[in-house]
Amino acid sequence: MRRGTLAVLAALGMTALMAGGCANKEQVRSEEPVVKTDTTRTETAKPEAQKPVETAPVAPQPVAEAPKPAESEVAGKPAAEAALETIYFDFDKSDLSQSARDTLGRNAEVLLKSKPNAKARIEGHCDERGSAEYNLALGERRAKSSMQYLVTLGVQPERLSVISYGKEKPAVEGHDDTAWAKNRRVEFIIVK
Repeated sequence: MRRGTLAVLAALGMTALMAGGCANKEQVRSEEPVVKTDTTRTETAKPEAQKPVETAPVAPQPVAEAPKPAESEVAGKPAAEAALETIYFDFDKSDLSQSARDTLGRNAEVLLKSKPNAKARIEGHCDERGSAEYNLALGERRAKSSMQYLVTLGVQPERLSVISYGKEKPAVEGHDDTAWAKNRRVEFIIVK
């Protein structure tokens, strides 16, 4: 029996040695804390709330405004004259175009509503081409056709007067089509 016990003990010892030799050699130190990780719970990085970007307040910049004409003057004319628009004519014509009739309609409205007691002088002008006598006559025809149209729109003829300057008072200096087109005109001047 003693032999049997020794054989069993020897077999157990061999098994223990073999098990120890196959075991993982990693050692766990007793003083190291064992941290258990919870593999079931994973944390994802939470996005931080976006903070609004703060900017320094911007002081309002002064905006340059175009200079306003004084009430008493618009384009170098007194306010009373500026309310009445100039009309233009084709070369060697005293007929009123549709554009001229539209402008005369606005001028008549000013004379009837805004200046019911005012008197207006209608000045006929021509470009530099043609003789002085011819242009005086053409300027007069232009002024008279403008006056007649204003009368048909209700302006009393006693409030209107006509004069022709021919080519003596050009609106624009120049010797080309652009200058001539601006000089073939009738201007309306409030005289009283």
